[in-house]
Amino acid sequence: MYTTAIKSQDEALTHLFFHCCLKDEMLTDAELETVSGKLVAAGLNKTLNFKEEMVKYRAYSHQLTDEPAYLQFLVEQINPVNELALYSYCAELVLSDQTLSAVEETLLINIAAALGISREEEDVVKRLMVQRRVVEADKLF
Repeated sequence: MYTTAIKSQDEALTHLFFHCCLKDEMLTDAELETVSGKLVAAGLNKTLNFKEEMVKYRAYSHQLTDEPAYLQFLVEQINPVNELALYSYCAELVLSDQTLSAVEETLLINIAAALGISREEEDVVKRLMVQRRVVEADKLF
């Protein structure tokens, strides 16, 4: 299923970002804006059609039975050099709707494991993302 749909590093990164936004099966305007910004900032809009990638993602996403294996596959395709940066992007996408469900918390734990990030590093990044959201929303340092 996903192993045949995802053939490049750019596709893997796009599908990882989609998964972060859609794990709770809701896509808010804030999440859409955040994920679009991340994809464009990474230059992926020049090589991929996001609507086509979303169709591919939705075609297999409900059949995912082993999320850690899926995330490991994506990470291997991406082959990141800056694991903490990638994790922080994922955390930002998950937190962009201002909530963190138990399912999303598990997703972040699984992403950290796939990236080889320690629990301490994971906690620092999540705390940083939450504090940045507060600063951005309340203009309060």
